[in-house]
Amino acid sequence: MSDTVCAVVLAAGLGSRYRQIAGAHRNKLLAQCTGYDGIERSVLEHVLVGLKPFVDKIVLLTRPQYCSVAELGLQYGCEVVVLESPGMGDSIAAAVAAEPDHRGWLIVLGDMPFIHADTLKRVVNSLEDDAISVPVREGAFGHPVGFGRGFGPALRSLAGEKGAKRLFKGARVIELSVEDPGVLWDVDVPAALDFKS
Repeated sequence: MSDTVCAVVLAAGLGSRYRQIAGAHRNKLLAQCTGYDGIERSVLEHVLVGLKPFVDKIVLLTRPQYCSVAELGLQYGCEVVVLESPGMGDSIAAAVAAEPDHRGWLIVLGDMPFIHADTLKRVVNSLEDDAISVPVREGAFGHPVGFGRGFGPALRSLAGEKGAKRLFKGARVIELSVEDPGVLWDVDVPAALDFKS
Protein backbone atom coordinates (compact mmCIF):
# COMPACT_ATOMS: atom_id res chain seq x y z
CA MET A 1 0.00 0.00 0.00
CA SER A 2 1.39 3.34 -1.01
CA ASP A 3 2.26 5.91 1.66
CA THR A 4 2.34 8.81 -0.78
CA VAL A 5 0.14 11.89 -1.06
CA CYS A 6 -1.21 13.13 -4.37
CA ALA A 7 -2.37 16.70 -5.02
CA VAL A 8 -5.19 17.11 -7.50
CA VAL A 9 -5.02 20.62 -8.97
CA LEU A 10 -8.26 21.67 -10.63
CA ALA A 11 -7.47 23.95 -13.57
CA ALA A 12 -10.31 23.17 -15.97
CA GLY A 13 -12.78 25.90 -15.00
CA LEU A 14 -14.02 28.46 -17.51
CA GLY A 15 -13.16 31.49 -15.35
CA SER A 16 -16.23 33.33 -16.68
CA ARG A 17 -16.36 36.09 -14.04
CA TYR A 18 -12.67 36.87 -14.57
CA ARG A 19 -13.00 36.94 -18.37
CA GLN A 20 -16.04 39.26 -18.22
CA ILE A 21 -13.80 41.91 -16.65
CA ALA A 22 -10.32 41.14 -18.03
CA GLY A 23 -11.34 40.11 -21.54
CA ALA A 24 -12.57 36.91 -23.18
CA HIS A 25 -9.05 35.76 -24.14
CA ARG A 26 -7.61 36.11 -20.60
CA ASN A 27 -7.02 32.98 -18.50
CA LYS A 28 -6.85 33.85 -14.81
CA LEU A 29 -4.53 30.90 -14.13
CA LEU A 30 -1.86 32.59 -16.24
CA ALA A 31 -2.33 36.08 -14.75
CA GLN A 32 0.68 37.44 -12.85
CA CYS A 33 0.58 38.12 -9.11
CA THR A 34 3.08 38.54 -6.29
CA GLY A 35 3.19 35.70 -3.78
CA TYR A 36 4.21 35.53 -0.12
CA ASP A 37 7.81 35.13 -1.24
CA GLY A 38 7.71 38.49 -3.04
CA ILE A 39 8.18 36.81 -6.41
CA GLU A 40 5.86 37.52 -9.32
CA ARG A 41 4.56 34.40 -11.03
CA SER A 42 1.36 33.26 -12.65
CA VAL A 43 -1.51 32.26 -10.36
CA LEU A 44 -1.15 28.57 -11.24
CA GLU A 45 2.62 28.66 -10.86
CA HIS A 46 2.27 29.93 -7.27
CA VAL A 47 -0.07 27.01 -6.56
CA LEU A 48 2.38 24.44 -7.99
CA VAL A 49 5.45 25.97 -6.29
CA GLY A 50 3.60 25.93 -2.97
CA LEU A 51 2.56 22.29 -3.24
CA LYS A 52 5.84 20.73 -4.37
CA PRO A 53 7.52 20.41 -0.92
CA PHE A 54 4.52 18.67 0.66
CA VAL A 55 3.21 16.11 -1.84
CA ASP A 56 4.70 13.22 -3.77
CA LYS A 57 2.68 13.66 -6.96
CA ILE A 58 0.68 16.42 -8.61
CA VAL A 59 -2.08 15.73 -11.12
CA LEU A 60 -3.17 18.82 -13.03
CA LEU A 61 -6.63 18.73 -14.58
CA THR A 62 -7.18 21.09 -17.47
CA ARG A 63 -9.09 21.61 -20.71
CA PRO A 64 -7.88 20.70 -24.24
CA GLN A 65 -7.76 24.39 -25.27
CA TYR A 66 -5.63 25.42 -22.25
CA CYS A 67 -2.31 24.49 -23.88
CA SER A 68 -0.27 27.00 -21.86
CA VAL A 69 -1.74 25.66 -18.61
CA ALA A 70 -0.82 22.09 -19.59
CA GLU A 71 2.70 23.18 -20.57
CA LEU A 72 3.18 24.90 -17.22
CA GLY A 73 2.07 21.73 -15.45
CA LEU A 74 4.55 19.65 -17.41
CA GLN A 75 7.37 22.11 -16.58
CA TYR A 76 6.65 21.46 -12.89
CA GLY A 77 6.61 17.69 -13.29
CA CYS A 78 2.85 17.28 -13.01
CA GLU A 79 0.88 14.48 -14.56
CA VAL A 80 -1.46 16.41 -16.86
CA VAL A 81 -4.95 15.06 -17.45
CA VAL A 82 -6.83 16.83 -20.26
CA LEU A 83 -10.59 16.73 -19.97
CA GLU A 84 -13.50 18.65 -21.50
CA SER A 85 -14.81 18.84 -17.96
CA PRO A 86 -18.54 19.24 -17.37
CA GLY A 87 -17.75 20.10 -13.75
CA MET A 88 -15.56 19.75 -10.70
CA GLY A 89 -16.91 16.29 -9.87
CA ASP A 90 -15.80 14.85 -13.20
CA SER A 91 -12.37 16.49 -12.86
CA ILE A 92 -11.74 15.03 -9.40
CA ALA A 93 -12.94 11.59 -10.51
CA ALA A 94 -10.63 11.62 -13.56
CA ALA A 95 -7.61 12.67 -11.49
CA VAL A 96 -8.11 10.09 -8.75
CA ALA A 97 -8.77 7.38 -11.38
CA ALA A 98 -5.42 8.34 -12.96
CA GLU A 99 -3.65 8.16 -9.56
CA PRO A 100 -5.60 5.69 -7.39
CA ASP A 101 -2.84 4.32 -5.15
CA HIS A 102 -2.08 6.92 -2.46
CA ARG A 103 -2.66 7.30 1.25
CA GLY A 104 -4.53 10.49 0.51
CA TRP A 105 -5.44 13.16 -2.03
CA LEU A 106 -5.30 16.90 -1.61
CA ILE A 107 -7.96 18.67 -3.67
CA VAL A 108 -6.53 22.04 -4.68
CA LEU A 109 -8.08 24.84 -6.71
CA GLY A 110 -5.77 26.20 -9.40
CA ASP A 111 -6.91 29.78 -8.73
CA MET A 112 -5.91 29.90 -5.03
CA PRO A 113 -2.27 31.11 -5.07
CA PHE A 114 -2.03 32.59 -1.57
CA ILE A 115 -2.28 29.57 0.76
CA HIS A 116 0.44 29.50 3.42
CA ALA A 117 3.01 26.68 3.38
CA ASP A 118 2.13 25.97 7.04
CA THR A 119 -1.49 25.33 6.08
CA LEU A 120 -0.53 22.93 3.28
CA LYS A 121 1.79 21.07 5.64
CA ARG A 122 -0.88 20.81 8.36
CA VAL A 123 -3.50 19.43 5.97
CA VAL A 124 -1.08 16.83 4.57
CA ASN A 125 0.14 15.82 8.05
CA SER A 126 -3.42 15.42 9.33
CA LEU A 127 -4.48 12.93 6.63
CA GLU A 128 -6.07 9.77 8.01
CA ASP A 129 -7.46 6.86 6.01
CA ASP A 130 -11.07 7.34 7.10
CA ALA A 131 -11.25 11.13 7.44
CA ILE A 132 -11.52 14.39 5.52
CA SER A 133 -9.16 17.19 6.58
CA VAL A 134 -10.13 20.80 5.99
CA PRO A 135 -8.67 24.17 7.01
CA VAL A 136 -11.20 26.40 8.77
CA ARG A 137 -10.87 30.18 9.06
CA GLU A 138 -13.37 32.14 11.13
CA GLY A 139 -15.91 29.32 10.87
CA ALA A 140 -15.64 28.93 7.07
CA PHE A 141 -14.32 25.77 5.40
CA GLY A 142 -11.46 26.53 3.00
CA HIS A 143 -9.02 24.78 0.67
CA PRO A 144 -7.16 22.58 0.12
CA VAL A 145 -9.25 19.66 1.34
CA GLY A 146 -7.52 16.36 2.17
CA PHE A 147 -9.19 12.98 1.65
CA GLY A 148 -7.77 9.85 3.23
CA ARG A 149 -7.22 6.55 1.40
CA GLY A 150 -10.68 5.23 2.26
CA PHE A 151 -12.32 7.92 0.13
CA GLY A 152 -10.70 6.74 -3.12
CA PRO A 153 -13.76 4.90 -4.50
CA ALA A 154 -16.10 7.78 -3.58
CA LEU A 155 -13.82 10.36 -5.23
CA ARG A 156 -13.62 8.25 -8.40
CA SER A 157 -17.42 8.09 -8.59
CA LEU A 158 -17.99 11.87 -8.44
CA ALA A 159 -19.67 13.55 -11.41
CA GLY A 160 -21.25 16.83 -12.38
CA GLU A 161 -20.69 20.43 -11.39
CA LYS A 162 -20.41 19.95 -7.65
CA GLY A 163 -17.07 18.88 -6.22
CA ALA A 164 -16.43 16.60 -3.27
CA LYS A 165 -18.45 18.58 -0.72
CA ARG A 166 -21.19 15.95 -0.76
CA LEU A 167 -18.71 13.45 0.74
CA PHE A 168 -18.63 15.46 3.98
CA LYS A 169 -22.12 14.22 4.90
CA GLY A 170 -21.73 11.48 7.49
CA ALA A 171 -17.92 11.51 7.23
CA ARG A 172 -15.38 12.09 9.99
CA VAL A 173 -14.08 15.60 9.36
CA ILE A 174 -10.85 16.89 10.89
CA GLU A 175 -11.22 20.66 11.16
CA LEU A 176 -7.91 22.53 11.22
CA SER A 177 -8.32 26.03 12.61
CA VAL A 178 -6.06 28.44 10.69
CA GLU A 179 -5.36 32.17 10.59
CA ASP A 180 -4.51 31.89 6.89
CA PRO A 181 -6.75 34.13 4.72
CA GLY A 182 -5.38 32.35 1.63
CA VAL A 183 -7.61 29.30 2.28
CA LEU A 184 -10.64 31.38 1.28
CA TRP A 185 -9.03 33.67 -1.33
CA ASP A 186 -9.59 32.65 -4.94
CA VAL A 187 -8.87 34.74 -8.00
CA ASP A 188 -12.40 35.12 -9.38
CA VAL A 189 -11.85 38.67 -10.63
CA PRO A 190 -8.71 40.62 -11.63
CA ALA A 191 -8.82 42.72 -8.42
CA ALA A 192 -8.24 39.52 -6.41
CA LEU A 193 -4.70 39.29 -7.85
CA ASP A 194 -3.76 41.98 -5.34
CA PHE A 195 -3.75 39.94 -2.14
CA LYS A 196 -4.55 41.70 1.14
CA SER A 197 -3.67 39.43 4.05
